Amino acid sequence: MLINSSMLRLTWAVIEETASSELLTLTDTALIKLILQQIASKILLSGEEVCALYSYIGSKTALIRDMAESRLAA
Repeated sequence: MLINSSMLRLTWAVIEETASSELLTLTDTALIKLILQQIASKILLSGEEVCALYSYIGSKTALIRDMAESRLAA
């Protein structure tokens, strides 16, 4: 897997910056694509990095939605 610590920090920063309502209403695929697009607008990603991030974000969709719900409740 080609995800280093700075890419992980950027990924979670992008997730935190994204509106909770948007994170909760998108399908899993749309959610992953949105986050990837936002990351790609900040740094240049190789094809391998895109694939690795797609898999990583896909494995975290439940956590991302839980975090978004808790932000709305706060």
